[in-house]
Amino acid sequence: MSINKKRPNPIDVHVGSRIRLRRNMLGVSQEKLGESLGITFQQIQKYEKGTNRVGASRLQAIASILNAPVSFFFEGAPSEDRPGTPGLSEEGSSYVADFLNTPEGVQLNRAFAKISDPKIRRRVLDLVKALAADPATAE
Repeated sequence: MSINKKRPNPIDVHVGSRIRLRRNMLGVSQEKLGESLGITFQQIQKYEKGTNRVGASRLQAIASILNAPVSFFFEGAPSEDRPGTPGLSEEGSSYVADFLNTPEGVQLNRAFAKISDPKIRRRVLDLVKALAADPATAE
């Protein structure tokens, strides 16, 4: 007799990853988000992994706390009628979500967003591109 573990729905996993992305972008801990919702951080973990489905009213509350439209959590979601639709979870763009979920990605994103001068932002971008293209900088 084999044990059949139910796999999370890809939409639930996507919504959860977008909750985590937005929470990290704002520097909000799982504990803080949980407190704001009146639930435990373990429940937030389950939402973010897609293990537990987020109900509509709960997602609305999360969107409000994280100052994002509800639609943000569905952007790039896989679609049953268009399974090949690229999104954050698809190959080729998942590196963006993966990067933004790292401490360095969050720090770089926050610091870059604080640069108000467009010329300086362009120079920083050019520097990063040059470093990425330089084989001497690769480890």
